[in-house]
Amino acid sequence: MRLGVDVMGGDNAPDEILKGCLQALSKLPPEDELVLYGDRRVIEETLSERGISDKRIEIVATTEVIGMDDPPVEAIRGKKDASLVVMARHAGPKAENRLDAIVSAGNTGAMVGAAQMHMRRLPNVIRPGIAVTVPTFKGPVVLIDVGANIEPKPVHLAQYGVMGEAYARALVGIKEPRVAIMNVGGEEQKGTDDMRLARDLLRRAEGSNFTGFVEGRGVFDGEADVVITDGVVGNVMIKLAEGLSSGIFKALAREVLAIDPELAARLEPVVKSLYAKHDYHEYGGAPLLGVNGVCLISHGSSQARTIMNAILRMRLFVLSGVNTTISNRLGELRAMGIDAEVTA
Repeated sequence: MRLGVDVMGGDNAPDEILKGCLQALSKLPPEDELVLYGDRRVIEETLSERGISDKRIEIVATTEVIGMDDPPVEAIRGKKDASLVVMARHAGPKAENRLDAIVSAGNTGAMVGAAQMHMRRLPNVIRPGIAVTVPTFKGPVVLIDVGANIEPKPVHLAQYGVMGEAYARALVGIKEPRVAIMNVGGEEQKGTDDMRLARDLLRRAEGSNFTGFVEGRGVFDGEADVVITDGVVGNVMIKLAEGLSSGIFKALAREVLAIDPELAARLEPVVKSLYAKHDYHEYGGAPLLGVNGVCLISHGSSQARTIMNAILRMRLFVLSGVNTTISNRLGELRAMGIDAEVTA
């Protein structure tokens, strides 16, 4: 398997990205390859400093970098030799010696745009969406979309439900995922016209375990396993959850330490264990579901273990065959005319 990594993307690039690659390399089968995209000099110097000489590492030299603040569309068009753009091109269906999967912690909008431009869409997919696994006290929840599509049509939301359900079964280990649409309330009349239309489309989708609307607090109360939303609400939600989770753990540690240092020392392993279960670094990255291939988007502040986990996770994605499931399932629904009301 050939796994591509954007070495130049992210707040901590290239050092943490390369560290993560080397950590993952020791866990990969001997027949797998890591293809690293970025500044050749930087990559080679880092490998040399660590005494790494491995035939499973291939370096593809690029001369440009898309910054986190660069406008995505302009950057993709203007920086054709940027690491993430070249990587996405090599993951395209017509690429020679094609990559099986790619990951970047760089500019999310640029990664989404480059993936759609070069990897194209799976058959029957209208608009790809980013699916994040959100850890909750009731178990993991798949949230889709979190930034790829800020103005989705009803059919896009309905397809997100189908794609998220397939992903939850195959990669998150949820046997019968309950699918719901994020709304301001669970009542039938709540929400926008588009939300209600998406609800009606999913109700017509035979074989889908669709339960209706869910409120924000219901997500953390375990009322759904796959939650559909637009890219704005989804993105705000995960960042709010990350900040709140981190803040709670830090505040708890400070309070206990101030009251009883000995108790704090005894509780430290428990707090660390809880934090690990609710830490986005453990999940590595979020897949862009619906593209013709495997594309993971990691957090901008990714550390070495984030990238290591992302590499291992995207390998599992390839082996899962979830893309075939998504394409076939959406094909069945299109044959039923479920998306006939809305054009692509």
